[in-house]
Amino acid sequence: MALKQGDAAPDFKLACATGEKQGEFQLSSYRGKAVVIQFYALDFTPV
Repeated sequence: MALKQGDAAPDFKLACATGEKQGEFQLSSYRGKAVVIQFYALDFTPV
């Protein structure tokens, strides 16, 4: 799905981790707030 500048992102859920804490991120929980999402491919894995 391609989005254009100014389009609303579709709602989604992702598993997430903040330090040792693990949980779930749902985009709609942050409606009305600025959100930056960054993905790391193979982060914290030996290469």
